[in-house]
Amino acid sequence: MPTVSAHVALTLAQHIDHVFGVMGNGNAYFLDALEKQTDAVFTAVRHEQGAVVAADAHFRASSRIAAATSTYGAGFTNTLTALAEAVQAHVPLVLVVGDEPTSGPRPWDVDQIAMASAVGARTYTTGHADAAATTVIAIEHALTYRVPVVLAIPYDVASLEAGAVAPAPVPRIPAPLAPRGEFADGMLDDIANALRSAERPFLLAGRGAWLAGARDALGALAESTGALTASTALGRGVFPDTRYDLGVTGGFGAEGAMQLIREADVAVVFGASLNQFTMRFGELFAPGTRVFQVDVAPAATHAHVGGFVRADARLAAEALVERLSTPASAPAHAPWRETADVEAARAYADGDDLAADGRLDPRSAARRIAELLPEDRVVVSDGGHFIGWANMYWPVAAPDRMMMVGTAFQSIGQGWPSVVGATRARPEQTIVLTSGDGGGLMAIADLESAVRAAGGRGIAVIWNDAAYGAEVNLYGLKGLAEGPMLIPEVDFAAFAAAVGAEGVVVRTLDDLERLRSWASEDPVERRFLVLDLRISGAVIAPYQEEIIRVNS
Repeated sequence: MPTVSAHVALTLAQHIDHVFGVMGNGNAYFLDALEKQTDAVFTAVRHEQGAVVAADAHFRASSRIAAATSTYGAGFTNTLTALAEAVQAHVPLVLVVGDEPTSGPRPWDVDQIAMASAVGARTYTTGHADAAATTVIAIEHALTYRVPVVLAIPYDVASLEAGAVAPAPVPRIPAPLAPRGEFADGMLDDIANALRSAERPFLLAGRGAWLAGARDALGALAESTGALTASTALGRGVFPDTRYDLGVTGGFGAEGAMQLIREADVAVVFGASLNQFTMRFGELFAPGTRVFQVDVAPAATHAHVGGFVRADARLAAEALVERLSTPASAPAHAPWRETADVEAARAYADGDDLAADGRLDPRSAARRIAELLPEDRVVVSDGGHFIGWANMYWPVAAPDRMMMVGTAFQSIGQGWPSVVGATRARPEQTIVLTSGDGGGLMAIADLESAVRAAGGRGIAVIWNDAAYGAEVNLYGLKGLAEGPMLIPEVDFAAFAAAVGAEGVVVRTLDDLERLRSWASEDPVERRFLVLDLRISGAVIAPYQEEIIRVNS
């Protein structure tokens, strides 16, 4: 007869096809049932944090929910940083864990429900008779509120026979939030009128707009208003017409593009939280710009917003297109975007071949890598000073092709397992990791997982400056002791070879030619490629200079 763990596995597998994790006492029966009785694919990682990171990256790359699993106690506590990141980033996933027995905690048990709650994740605990129903409730909660949930199986319940698995209802997902009421209608009228009369209209969209499926509606709105467009770092590529797109706003943006945005007289923001980095610490818009925001949040998320509509980005954009669709609504003036030199505005500094200290200039390295990377790339990023280089120099086709797992919680060390999740979500694409040496070392156990999962469809670019660069730039420049901020230079190419990948130490731009030849090889025949870039720490990313200015 099926056990409680089998009820969980069989029900989960009806809605989730990928599970990532580390096996232990607390989840052994669950994994046994998953492997023997379902079609779900289990991918092992080497650290429990990596299990949650992989499930997180899987959703960001595909919009399909995945699951992670770990044992109880130490296995569970290892997941907490990644769980907090998924909460902060509004990523739905299910973490299946073992838990203390119903008879009470053992010496090695901890209050897992309290710990999960402390980082913002709700726990559902299965019983002997309700495991299937509880599993459906957990999935529905994750998808409804766009958060991770913990599904706990008590140790003494896991192997109990529970009878046949009864049919469970399909998780119910709420319909997109439509603008409702006179106030919302009136505000949409105000936004349409403002766009109609604007001489320099501007549209900004974030990851929320992508998740809402607003791409086509936003493209139509930009076309009908003649607006220039831009996105947040997590919304890159959301607008379909790149000819009039200024790229990323905030510290990752080109200075010329940011100056153009300050010329806007009307700005409408869709599905973006307008955090301090997107807003350039309050300086993205000029004081005279009328700023409107459309979001599912209960209220405007920045003090500079003058008009707010709570609604799904796609539905609101479609409503605005309809309001602006009549011939009488067409602007009387020439579209701003046809007079602006967008290409020049979004240009970044070329950089030098080598910096003054003789090490690679990360700007020129990033530019050359962009020329050589396969066009089908999906970029996953760890956290650290280096995040500016890929975000500035590597274009991607859509928001689900550039993800930064860790930045919502300001954590590092989540890069290697991100490759695992993205690979399982997009098996036919080339997965490119961009990571620093600090974060790369912190998660080095899952270098093996990344190589095993991605094989010849994986690349890692390690920006190796032998330091925690963000700390050096912020605190070293203040005169604090730099010793704790430095890392003895590590040979990541040797690490790569140890787990079956190909490693290349890159000291000059010519050393990147191996990437060119690698990209032309058959993915089945080539190996995972690790590029160990020995870059200069003296070249500071523009977004970091912005942070230094604000905090100095």
